[in-house]
Amino acid sequence: MKIARFVLKIVGSSLALAGAVCLIIGYWDVLTAQRCCKRRFRPSEYDDYADVD
Repeated sequence: MKIARFVLKIVGSSLALAGAVCLIIGYWDVLTAQRCCKRRFRPSEYDDYADVD
């Protein structure tokens, strides 16, 4: 029974860690926008196509 509890603790902590990593990846653009990207100029991704007509 001790082995089963130990395995379940490892599985539970692994799932919690995976969830935290997924949250960080999902909100990465929000997290980085608040810190460093306000200072830099970021051109529009469609500026390259402005001359195509």
